[in-house]
Amino acid sequence: MRILITGAGGMLAADLIRAADRAGHRVLALPHAQLDICDERQVTAALERLADGEPAEASGAASEDPSPAIVNCAAFTDVDGAEQRREEAFAVNAEGPGLLAQAAAARSIPLLHISSDYVFGGVRPGAAGAHAPGDPYRESDPPAPCGAYGMSKRAGEEAVAAAGGQHTIVRSSWLFGLGGRNFVATMLRLAGERGAVSVVDDQVGTPTWTGHLAPALIGLLERSVRGIVHLAGGGEVSWCGFAREIFRQAELDCRVQAIGSAESGRAAPRPAYSALASERSDVIALPPWQQGLEGYLAARAGIMRA
Repeated sequence: MRILITGAGGMLAADLIRAADRAGHRVLALPHAQLDICDERQVTAALERLADGEPAEASGAASEDPSPAIVNCAAFTDVDGAEQRREEAFAVNAEGPGLLAQAAAARSIPLLHISSDYVFGGVRPGAAGAHAPGDPYRESDPPAPCGAYGMSKRAGEEAVAAAGGQHTIVRSSWLFGLGGRNFVATMLRLAGERGAVSVVDDQVGTPTWTGHLAPALIGLLERSVRGIVHLAGGGEVSWCGFAREIFRQAELDCRVQAIGSAESGRAAPRPAYSALASERSDVIALPPWQQGLEGYLAARAGIMRA
């Protein structure tokens, strides 16, 4: 395949580029500076380059199928900032994906769009219709976001589906990887600066290593899996529990103090529970999140030693 990756300067895109390369696909990776998905002229130009055969050669093994595909990693990811910059969040997370999907549909190019667990409201256990620990959200569950960020991501899903082309919408969650800022890196940094950290314990989800997610996304493209797909690390944990496991695996002596969301002082509401799992028989589950953390720490250590 010839794969256009938008938002190529981001964390997930970095691992996606490597995964596509290892699989022998040709990659046209365009960061925001080279492709603003909210700009129709730039989108048209990028898709024309893709349709014309760019890039001309794969950096890995020769691809047997030169057909084009798109993975949209471009996103506004500042959950708190979305509350104050709602228009910008909707432009990047909803209008842009819709524009990209329309252009892809017009050219019969498959599009894989990255969405989020925050399209679910995750009302607290015990409330009507609540998902409690051990009852993860699946593809057929109705979205009901609780903040501007989640609303913008849900609007993006709807815009991609409305375009009518060959599309795959992948919901993932709590991403961490080598290519950008993330919770694990933050915890490791804080552990080197202080003896204790305070972390919320009333938000539960599924941490996902981009090193596991990226090759799974390539697999979805290769197998032409369509529709909504949930891909996240196996299992579930609170942010507080996640922090404790980070320090345990990294062998760091840092105490974790559990606090409630109200004490965190964050601007945006977040789902109390947003763990994901797939009900689809054509989706291969990712390894448990603990294995993802182990892989990330090993990769990080390797880079730091180099």
